[in-house]
Amino acid sequence: MKFSADFSLAEELDQRDPLKHFRDKFYMPLHKDGRETIYLAGNSLGLQPKTVRKYLEQELKDWEDLAVEGHTKAKNPWLKYHEFLTAQTAVITGSKEEEVVNMNSLTTNLHLLFVSFYRPEKNRRKILIESSAFPSDHYAVQSQIRFHGYDVSDTLIEIAPRDGENKVRTEDIEEFIGRKGEEIALIWIAGVNYYTGQAFDIERITKAGHEKGCIVGFDLAHAAGNLELKLHEWNTDFAVWCNYKYMNGGPGAIGGAFVHERHIRDKDLPKFLGWWGHDKATRFLMDHKYIPIPTAESWQLSNPPVFQLAALKASLDIFEEAGMQKLREKSELMTSYMEYLINEKEGENIEIITPHEKNERGCQLSLRFREGGKREFGKLIENGVICDWREPDVIRAAPVPLYNSFEDVWKFAEMLIGGG
Repeated sequence: MKFSADFSLAEELDQRDPLKHFRDKFYMPLHKDGRETIYLAGNSLGLQPKTVRKYLEQELKDWEDLAVEGHTKAKNPWLKYHEFLTAQTAVITGSKEEEVVNMNSLTTNLHLLFVSFYRPEKNRRKILIESSAFPSDHYAVQSQIRFHGYDVSDTLIEIAPRDGENKVRTEDIEEFIGRKGEEIALIWIAGVNYYTGQAFDIERITKAGHEKGCIVGFDLAHAAGNLELKLHEWNTDFAVWCNYKYMNGGPGAIGGAFVHERHIRDKDLPKFLGWWGHDKATRFLMDHKYIPIPTAESWQLSNPPVFQLAALKASLDIFEEAGMQKLREKSELMTSYMEYLINEKEGENIEIITPHEKNERGCQLSLRFREGGKREFGKLIENGVICDWREPDVIRAAPVPLYNSFEDVWKFAEMLIGGG
């Protein structure tokens, strides 16, 4: 559509927004003067759904009234509570239900799945990762390489943007895999890069990796609940994510994992075992013969934290009502509107390092300041805008379609350079 910088367009877009009522389903933090903040940090921590307290209080009440019998007699029996989230998680990730499970935390799940999928051999032992991946991914991957007795310096391969560019071109990734694929055991890329906001082409990267015999996995921390995913259709081998960003599961929320169905019944695939991955029908016979659940649940170790699952369930119910396709449509429009306003108003001091192409980004824009960025970030915070700063020179702003408005975007652009 054709944008304008006039505030009346923001009002019109909000009036026409079919998802505008979802904002009322979340608590919006208040500024010190009592007005609502402009919250653009859902890529760090999503807002609290107003139903979370109700969901948690149900489990607290069942714990109070039933104690250990809550495992089987609670309104939502705790023994199978994680199963109540499976169908909705499958929809969010474009998976079959047997391919997904909510468990542990992101990096814990990374390590558990690397046990299964990082199978280095003498001539195929390298891991390909994006150079600017989140530090935790680098730490985890480096430790996995050392665990297998290899030297990080010649086993970890990083792919970076071309000189003078901010995104890693998909064709460059494909070309690199085409040249070096026989040496690569595992390709490990983010669905969306936390710093630049670039959304990687999961389908093309997976295809390129498989053509050279590589296993391909993804960190979806910034992609789950942000992009429309089709992990099963794209033939992705495995993926992990956190649920506290766009998924609104709360601070330190339980993580999620995906394993493609073709791997689930592979008896030769190594994995670390725990009793919650054991066959449900015979789990409590308490013998020592492990029988795996024939789903991604077999990667579980222990019974999951019910309170965290309850908080996440409150958000998943909202996602189900809204629908990812509609959320994505609003996200593309809102992010394009923010991009237009910044380019229209802010001149030469700001460079948007997030790709312009809609299919190469989610709802985050990363703004690089040529000068004074930290000062401008302080002004935004003082004026009631919650976004985040990433050293050395970037403000990240994420207009989340579930709860942000076009008015939020317009006001943010107005205040960006001290205009508020």
